[in-house]
Amino acid sequence: MPNKNVVATTAMITGYCKEGKMENARILFQEIQSRDLVSYNAMITGYAQNGRGEEALKLLIQMLRRGMQPDHSTLVSVLTACSSLASLKEGRQTHVIILKNGFDSHVSVCNALVTMYSKCGGIFDSELAFAHLGNPNLVSWNTIIAAFAQHGLYEKALTFFNNMRLGGFDPDGITFLSLLSACGHSGMVNESLHWFDSMTENYKISRRPEHYACLVDLLGRAGKLEKAYKMIHEMPFEADSGVWGALLAGCRAHSNVELGQLAAEKIVELDCRNSGAYIVLSNIYAAVGMWKEVRRVRGLMKEKGVKKQPAYSWMEFGNKVHFFLGGDVSHPNIEEIHSELKRISLQMKVLDDTAEIVSKWSCYG
Repeated sequence: MPNKNVVATTAMITGYCKEGKMENARILFQEIQSRDLVSYNAMITGYAQNGRGEEALKLLIQMLRRGMQPDHSTLVSVLTACSSLASLKEGRQTHVIILKNGFDSHVSVCNALVTMYSKCGGIFDSELAFAHLGNPNLVSWNTIIAAFAQHGLYEKALTFFNNMRLGGFDPDGITFLSLLSACGHSGMVNESLHWFDSMTENYKISRRPEHYACLVDLLGRAGKLEKAYKMIHEMPFEADSGVWGALLAGCRAHSNVELGQLAAEKIVELDCRNSGAYIVLSNIYAAVGMWKEVRRVRGLMKEKGVKKQPAYSWMEFGNKVHFFLGGDVSHPNIEEIHSELKRISLQMKVLDDTAEIVSKWSCYG
């Protein structure tokens, strides 16, 4: 493709990526004969934002082999890809590239580093990456507070919140969402209610549906389902599927059929193709032995053509990321994997039976 069309083609690639049409974007990208940094960035960003981290990393390698040096945009997208894959090894390798190219003090790159290390389980490295920032902005503070929240470290999140305030930054809605999340991961109901009230009373920040969803989720997990339901009715706007989903999750945890049914119906009204609502409601019925209702819900799913999204997971082993899809047996080592799982399950059963016997005999000790 002539160079004069590279700009227009790259713009089209960006458009396809934003719509999630990655195959169309890939075909256009391959047609470019003289790919520049901008075209590579467009494709890498598209892969990263559409959950195709492996392809993003492969393009980075291809770019480096062609002697092209990444810029901050490339590195932020690659770190996003590493975050989505929870791939710490590739994340650390990207960090080395960042250091070699002098982007270790770039705000957006450091923010992405904080997120990557947090999502890969390296909260200590997240804190180090943040400490390397000479002049963190509000996004930086929100990013590190969110990292601590993700790991359930409420006290650390609170410390950095206070440091942020001392640094002259006013919190925004994202800051409070992280604080509420930190409270949720730590089961701190009273603290979460404090921050929820403080948003409007002390900081004049309007609450959004996600703030309510966070608090409803915490109240639901704490078994305060009636209070969570009351809060939904007191919202100044209509609850979305995220808020009702938070209540439904609490109902499942505590086998509350009545509220669970109501929450599921609300979710289906808002999104009739939401398979999660049907599945959770079915599980609630099953937990209390209401098998007729389980069959009814499954029948509704079949009638409306709603299919459960297959579960999947991945792990990094031997310098390769292995994906596992629910019910898929195509992995080349599937027989060895199943054999090992059976061995571990049997070992767990033996240990469980032993613990039960010891517990019974201890009554006579």
